Parts: sequence; structure tokens; C-alpha cells
Amino acid sequence: MAHSPMNVSRLAAVDAARAARVLNEVRDARLAGRRARVAPRPVIEQSWERMLRGGVDPEHGFPPGTLGADEVRRLREESPLREVLPVLREGLLSVADVAQHIMVVADEAGRVLWREGCAPVLRRADGLGLEPGADWGEGVVGTNGVGTPAVVRRPVQVFAGEHFVRSHGSWTCAGAPICDPRNGRLLGVVDVSGPLETMHPATLAWVESVAKLAEARLREAHVGSLERLRAVAAPVLARLGGRAAVVDGDGWTAAVSGMPYTGRIALPKSPSAGRRWLPALGLCTLEPLAGGWLVRSVDEAGGRVPGDATRIVLDVSRARRWSVTVSGGAGTWSHELSPRHAELLYLLAVHRGGRSASGLAEDMFGDPARTVTVRAEMSRVRRYLGGFLEHRPYRFCEEAEVEVLRPADRAGLLPHSTAPAVLRDRSGPGTA
Repeated sequence: MAHSPMNVSRLAAVDAARAARVLNEVRDARLAGRRARVAPRPVIEQSWERMLRGGVDPEHGFPPGTLGADEVRRLREESPLREVLPVLREGLLSVADVAQHIMVVADEAGRVLWREGCAPVLRRADGLGLEPGADWGEGVVGTNGVGTPAVVRRPVQVFAGEHFVRSHGSWTCAGAPICDPRNGRLLGVVDVSGPLETMHPATLAWVESVAKLAEARLREAHVGSLERLRAVAAPVLARLGGRAAVVDGDGWTAAVSGMPYTGRIALPKSPSAGRRWLPALGLCTLEPLAGGWLVRSVDEAGGRVPGDATRIVLDVSRARRWSVTVSGGAGTWSHELSPRHAELLYLLAVHRGGRSASGLAEDMFGDPARTVTVRAEMSRVRRYLGGFLEHRPYRFCEEAEVEVLRPADRAGLLPHSTAPAVLRDRSGPGTA
């Protein structure tokens, strides 16, 4: 019978080389089915069991399936972790060169999105395949400080031979998950990695504390978004009266009317306009608002299904003062548009049948391959238009009446734009 698990941090702090030798012996014994003189730590042993059941090759040293640069850019644009990169950098990279470590930020699937830090260590990481776009999920490259924390949903340090894949045995890493404070969903993992000599007993606590700071920043951003939604909700609820609430996309409440305040209302997994049964409120109607949903009791809504009388006005008639205005049962609200969003919504308004990502890329850039930029921008547009936009293909919802206000002189249509489709409309005959 094996002895109790050794204290890796304590032994490595005294003699890292000896700790590495012992852990290599433990790993080799476990893979050979022999008893080791010390037991692996429970979190490591459980991970090894998963690797053995999953058929991960302990001798395979390079993660397969590295993503291309365009796909990495798309994942970075779409990742909520992009918003907390300054927190992670400030907390972890300030002593990168001195400590000889690198910071790795991966998504919830273990795909490396960002990697920064000590230049010589970055070069060594290249030799391990720890590079942007690489899949470091536990089921691909074995026990490691990126994939294992994502599986167990808590901070984990993996030292030397605790890595399942032999070629990672000269490495040490400590990773902590970052979760969305709104719904608890795993967003990704932040990890500090480096050669064996960079191991320090306090590294894991350090990484965990920075991950908690990142989650706190996300929480602050959520509070700010609820404040903005509350400003939209106030005039809407004042007009409607009765039992109603305005919530964000995850059901967090911004404001209520005629009912007790509840911090969160459980919404369907993919909310859409119409009648829905909500456990806390019974039969309700949902109607999109800028950044959230209006939830009304069916009695208060008079049985009306929202969306039937929705009108969307895209105003591109004035230079650099473009806007989209939505009118419906919840009242009227407007959103000012950036030049790029004005172009995209104009193209969707004149193509009511919808456009694919490649179609929009060709309309915008004359290059159907530039879908990464299109998808990233459409993701941002959907943050405020929500249920009024559909995808596959991208289009305005069928229930909405869409009107475009153009300038009196067609030559003044989106004058900043160089999009081929806009240029064709701008040079067309007659006036708008």
C-alpha cells in the first residue's frame, strides 16, 4: 500500500530536483501498475485515472489540431476574458522576466488564446506546443495546469512528473478557472507556467487571487450593464404599469413594476419573443429591449404576443449621426451606431432575406473570406438588438417592420463607407 501523498510544494521549495525525481518515479509506477513509495495527490491521481480511461498517450508530447490565426482572432474577439486581460496582465506579468514564467489564458475548452511573458520561456513553451491556438484540454494533452482546472473547476498546480505526458515533466504550471459571475459558467483558465526552477509554494495562491480579481471586474461590468438597462426600463415600466419586470439576458433584474423585487428571474435557455411559462411568474410574454427583456404577466399584457407590432427604423439620413430606433409594445428606444454597425445594419435592411457571414464579408470588403471580422462585429450588434436579429443567415426578424431613412441625395449615403455594396447603392440612379 502506498504512503500518504507527499507535500509537493514543501519538498519542491527545498529541493526541486529531488521532488521532480520522486514524482517521475510515482508516475512511472502508476503507469506500470506498480505501487509507488508515495501516493500522488488526489487531484492528480483522479486526473491520471481520467487519462487512462480516455486513452491519452502518455508518451505523446505535442497537442494536435492547432487553430489557424484567423480562428484564434475570432475566439479572442468573442471571449469575455478579453475584457479582463488588463487585470490578468497587471497581476501576473509584472514580474514575468524575474520569475521566468509566462501567463497563458485559455477558453473553457482549453484552447490557448493568449500567451505572454518571459521571452526565453516563451521559446521553451514553443517546444512543448504551448502556443496560441493549441488545444491544451486535459483530454488532449493529459494532466496540466490549463486543462485540469477546467475539469475540476478549482485551482490546480501541476509540478514535473505530475503531468501525464512525459515531455511535460520539465515544466511546472498553476492554473485557476475564471467563471462568469452572472451564471457560474466557466469562461476559461488563467495559468502561470515555466521551467521547474520557477516553482514557488505561493504560486497557486497568487494565480487564484488574480483570477478572483478578474471575476470581480466582470461583476463590476455586470452591475454597470444593469444600471444602463435600468435607465431603459424606467420609462417603459412607467408607461405600462401592472406586473412587469425588465431583466438582462441571464434573467438578472434591472427593474420591476407592480410586483416584489426578485434578484433574478429564470428565463428559458434561449429566450425569444412570445409567450413563455416562467416558474416564478407563470404564463408571461417576453419582448426584447436594448440589452435585455421586458417580462409581463399575460393578464397585464392583455394576452398580446409581443413582436407583432414591432417597427425598426434605421436612420442613415444624417452624416455621422446614424441610429436604430425600435418601437413596440414596450415603447420606443434608440441606439446610436458606429460607422461599421451602420454599414452592417444598412446591408441587412436592404437584404431582408438575410446574408451569410461570407455574403456580408463580400458586401463589406469585397472579400468573402473575411468572416472573422463580420462575426465579431455582428456579435457586438446583437448585444443591443438581441432578439430582433437572427443568424444563419444574419437578418432582421420576420415579425419586424423595417424602414430605412436615407439622405435626400443618394451620394450622401454613408459617406465614410468603402463597402462595395454601399458604393453601388450610393452611385445608383435617382434619389432615395
